Amino acid sequence: MISNGSEKTVAKLHVNGGTKEVMIRSADTLLHTLREQLGLTGAKRACENGDCGACTVLVNGEPHHSCLSLTIETINKSISTIESLLDSPIQKTFIEKWAIQCGYCTPGFILNCHALAEKHPDADDSVIEEWMESNLCRCTGYHEIKEAIGAVLAEAKNNPAS
Repeated sequence: MISNGSEKTVAKLHVNGGTKEVMIRSADTLLHTLREQLGLTGAKRACENGDCGACTVLVNGEPHHSCLSLTIETINKSISTIESLLDSPIQKTFIEKWAIQCGYCTPGFILNCHALAEKHPDADDSVIEEWMESNLCRCTGYHEIKEAIGAVLAEAKNNPAS
């Protein structure tokens, strides 16, 4: 499909419930494509080596660091960014629990929380901590973030239809 890193080709990506056409090189990261071509800037460019989680997106419902994922690897997969959760109960809970601080890491934490609630709605504290290890926050001691995640899981348990 692409012969080397400098040639571009048209690819269709399934992003936030829709299909988007992009021009990609074989070396383009998903982070670059989302931000620079699709204007989806919720995934943040930070460490660019997979350590901080600021670039987290969901690929087929699983958290992925988009700085380490090649766009070409996500063709025919479902990609969800923080923009797909605008005004969601999870986002509102993070705001209510003051789990946002400066906000730079927040999209990654919210997407991780969303995936966690989908995969492990009965997660205990150790599972929550394990899932959150892939995201770093430099502004807080994580207490408010853990509290928000706990509240999201409790709400999901109390209202399974939502």
